[in-house]
Amino acid sequence: MVRIVEGIGIGVLILLAALALLFLRRVVIARQGGTIELGVRLSTMLPGRGWSAGLARFAGDELKWYRIFSFWPGPRRVLSRRGLSVDRRRTPDPAELLVLPPDWVIVRCVSRQSPVEIAMAERALTGFLSWVEAAPPGESTPETRPYRYRTN
Repeated sequence: MVRIVEGIGIGVLILLAALALLFLRRVVIARQGGTIELGVRLSTMLPGRGWSAGLARFAGDELKWYRIFSFWPGPRRVLSRRGLSVDRRRTPDPAELLVLPPDWVIVRCVSRQSPVEIAMAERALTGFLSWVEAAPPGESTPETRPYRYRTN
């Protein structure tokens, strides 16, 4: 009987440590700034399915997406602003409302890599669209750099 109680106690301790690690990971990601809650559709096999919750962080020309329920410290997906365009936006269909908040918007983006559907709150969409269209202040991209003559 004592071994059973010890086993249950160890199991609960491991579970609490795992939850604390997930929480700590989220705090570290959010503390770096420029984060939004963002869902990414990882699979399109079944209509309305395949969504995964996460946090996205703007980092220069990249949007780094981290799954909420993952122990992996790095981003699961990285979207580069270069070559990224918004194809269309829509509201979640009834099947998607089971996993996405009703005030979220789904945006289909096309990039050099592959098309991707992301979901976010309407207020976050404004910032995302601004990020797609413009370089961050003070940052120079190859498209915006003035041509410099080379002097020998």
